[in-house]
Amino acid sequence: MTQTIELATFGAGCFWGVEAAFRRVPGIVNTSVGYMGGHFEHPCYLDVLSRITGHAEVCQVQFDPDETAYDTLLDTFWRIHDPTSLNRQGGDRGEQYRSVIFYHTPAQAKAARQAKNALQASGHYPQPIVTAIEPATTYWLASAEHQRYFG
Repeated sequence: MTQTIELATFGAGCFWGVEAAFRRVPGIVNTSVGYMGGHFEHPCYLDVLSRITGHAEVCQVQFDPDETAYDTLLDTFWRIHDPTSLNRQGGDRGEQYRSVIFYHTPAQAKAARQAKNALQASGHYPQPIVTAIEPATTYWLASAEHQRYFG
């Protein structure tokens, strides 16, 4: 029997903490960190940090949908950051730290929008949720020293 692996990509602040959180989710096959959503080819960390590329720092997750539902990944995403904070998470400021879900399939787009709407309607956050939901674009892998930074 062949294992089906799907991709999910999330931006929720500094990618080191985001990756560490997703690595703890059962059914995750692999994680990596990199950049998505910008207009600059082959960005490096310093390019993104300088805010000239338009990219978000992201964690890309490979998961087995038979073991972990995409909705579980969305629950993790909402839990690990403040989705009402535009271009900022904690002390990190800039568009590279924006809250964004990059979807890889129409089903992911639908699930992300439904989850965002449900969270907003729940009243858990008094401010509007600013998380962007966008189609996945080219994923630029960050350099080796940024991978699994927190273990």
